[in-house]
Amino acid sequence: MMGLIELLLLGIGLSMDAFAVSICKGIETKKANIRQIMTCGIWFGLFQGLMPFIGYVLGSRLEFIINKVAPWLAFVLLSIIGVNMIREAFSSEEEETRSGFDVKSMFILAVATSIDALAVGITFVAVPVTLINSTALMNTIIGCLIIMATTFSFSCLGVRIGNVFGTRFKSGAEAVGGFVLVFIGLKILMEHLGVLEFMGNGDVLFGLLIPLLGIVLGSALVFATDSVIREDFMLVMMGMAGGIMLACSMWTLLYPSIIQGKVLTAAVGFIIGVGFQYLLDKAVPHTHAFTKAEEGPACSLKFSLKVMLSEVIHHAPEGMAIGLVFAGALNGADEISLTTAFVLAAGIAVQNIPEAIFVSNPIRSGGEEKGKSFLMGVLSGIIEPLLGIAMIIIVTAFPGILQFLMALTGGAIAFLVLEENIPAMCTGEHSDKGTISFAVFFCLMMVITFSAGI
Repeated sequence: MMGLIELLLLGIGLSMDAFAVSICKGIETKKANIRQIMTCGIWFGLFQGLMPFIGYVLGSRLEFIINKVAPWLAFVLLSIIGVNMIREAFSSEEEETRSGFDVKSMFILAVATSIDALAVGITFVAVPVTLINSTALMNTIIGCLIIMATTFSFSCLGVRIGNVFGTRFKSGAEAVGGFVLVFIGLKILMEHLGVLEFMGNGDVLFGLLIPLLGIVLGSALVFATDSVIREDFMLVMMGMAGGIMLACSMWTLLYPSIIQGKVLTAAVGFIIGVGFQYLLDKAVPHTHAFTKAEEGPACSLKFSLKVMLSEVIHHAPEGMAIGLVFAGALNGADEISLTTAFVLAAGIAVQNIPEAIFVSNPIRSGGEEKGKSFLMGVLSGIIEPLLGIAMIIIVTAFPGILQFLMALTGGAIAFLVLEENIPAMCTGEHSDKGTISFAVFFCLMMVITFSAGI
């Protein structure tokens, strides 16, 4: 039986997609009024409550069709809308303010975010809702009304949050909103295809996105100031990023192999990782933002794109590291816990803030508009969750390769720290600030890592 507490939790869970999309609607609206906020809440609430009821009425007779078609439809609809938002964010033309709350727009979004709830209604047949002393149909109706009210509340809140954020950050925020919609659609489809089953649960997928949050926050600072970053601030941030990453390389990626006596595996993997990152450094054309040093093959790419590529190179081993540690935790590897994986993700998220600053701010200083500078900063980090998923798949298929890949990734990260962070933070008259920052954050990350269970 399903009681009130279970229904409330179910309602909150079902409303999260609508909540995220409501934030996106608020982002694209110049100034959301009460009518627009209520409109969004009613559309999402109504459909989120209606779909489980339809699923209940249809019962198991159409279960096969619902389960097969609904996730694909949600993915297609959300992807189309999300890609369109990203396209508009790239556009340099000023668009006329549009409400975005017309019947056509809201109907498509309401269906896309609630269609998977049809399957929830089918479960009400096997697990009946029991709230009052009445018929099963009446209890189901009340349960759907509870889900409707929950989604209504979260959707109204989402529009308001998105509106405040979007008003300040304009096109850059719209681009993030587009990415969110595409990701929600991808998550629904991956759950349907069973891709997330090897991760234990869908929360792990969102755990892989934690570092991307740091990139978004760091990139968003380009909206707060037009000034060039001060040298002492840059050195402190560079030291912080280097200290965190070296600690991750040593204690999270190398230490588990060493403590198990696999020193040779750790050493070989580490050296190969250094070589891998060296080759990547030479193969990809890029520009280091503050030193203006160019590496890789000569090409005619714009300064902004080469600055972005310099951070893509940095984020590649970071994404691998997160995926490998999550894979180790999910596959029961010794010395690696799920808590450790989330700690690593949080640590990388923190150091991603200055890394994103070092992309968006120089690109802005190079003449690009704020929205595009923010967007390129965010794009530089998209590779992290993608590589994280790839590593989980690889390790799940070949568990024996985990320790070697962790050591390899540790070597790649160590190369980045030694090749860029340390030299950059030891220049100028304020170099001592960079060194102190490096030492402090190295120790802090070490303490947090071992406290989490390494």
